[in-house]
Amino acid sequence: MTTDISALSTGPVGHVGMTEPSPTRRGSDYAALSREVKESGLLKRRPGYYSVKVGANLLLLAGGWTAFALIGESWWQLLTAAFLAVMFTQIGFIGHDAGHQQIAASKRVNNLLGRVHADLLIGLSYGWWINKHNRHHSHPNHVDRDPDIADGAIAFTEDQARVRSGAYAWLARHQAWLFFPMLLLEGLALHVAGVRAQLERDGTAGSRAARLAGAGLLTAHLVGYVAALFLVLTPLQAVVFLAVHQGLFGLYMGCSFAPNHKGMAMFAKDDKIDFLRRQVLTSRNIRGGRFTDFALGGLNYQIEHHLFPSMPRPGLRHAQEIVRSFCARHGIAYHETGLFDSYAQVLRYLHTVGGPLRLRPELEY
Repeated sequence: MTTDISALSTGPVGHVGMTEPSPTRRGSDYAALSREVKESGLLKRRPGYYSVKVGANLLLLAGGWTAFALIGESWWQLLTAAFLAVMFTQIGFIGHDAGHQQIAASKRVNNLLGRVHADLLIGLSYGWWINKHNRHHSHPNHVDRDPDIADGAIAFTEDQARVRSGAYAWLARHQAWLFFPMLLLEGLALHVAGVRAQLERDGTAGSRAARLAGAGLLTAHLVGYVAALFLVLTPLQAVVFLAVHQGLFGLYMGCSFAPNHKGMAMFAKDDKIDFLRRQVLTSRNIRGGRFTDFALGGLNYQIEHHLFPSMPRPGLRHAQEIVRSFCARHGIAYHETGLFDSYAQVLRYLHTVGGPLRLRPELEY
């Protein structure tokens, strides 16, 4: 029995069964949409926009660290920590755009920008992230293929939840309540995962020379960051600064990425679906104006970004109407909601996933 994919909207809990589309249809809808978008000129590079964006971010980041040095030993540094958490996330958005080849026509330039912004400026492994993020883009919300829904601290499917026991079962039972508090650890988790990938020489993209360069930049950041904290602040202030800075950084990052796919359609390992529907049905857009675009780094146009990952960030807003109209003409559900409603949908989904464990409380022991 073939599932009517045009009837799907917010995505049910669990998996969506799909049949292989016929060879005559596979990719044809996406090809038509792609022609429309290319003819609009929205895939052209925007060097002026990114020059201003990168320059402003670097000035603000430098200003934050300058203030840190001038303020010295003071608990007012916690305000600096909060400001730098915002700037680290904004720098991370540039690294994301560079990883998708959005900024420059040259892959080498994009990768250089990505490594500087990710490895050096915020201490996240660019090579590790590229490897992981590309797999996510190829198979969003596809069980056993999308690393972003792999079983970990959060259970993303009921199958993942059912096999848990002990502390992990307790965590899955209460994960909807714990989701945002756990995001405070996301920054630390990203740092640890990147460093581990470098040490194991696994899970990082690029040539050996590129990996060595990334490892050097990552080491320079981590050594410089820790040295700056403990040279300028008292030991207690340094530890609290680190906790506040990395906690807010992780929370901001997590809140920017959380609305994109969680609670949308899920596909089992062997399900087949064409590229256009795979990207649209698993993604959720966030309504808002220019401030939302800035705060979420363009990730609020998640559908358009997944369909055209190399499209420069300023083009996504203009591509939205083209994509939305195309989906309406072809009966493809296009999901868009407000930011806070998206969080509510995510939490409801996570609560539902943990449902089987709430029926079996004995698994906690």
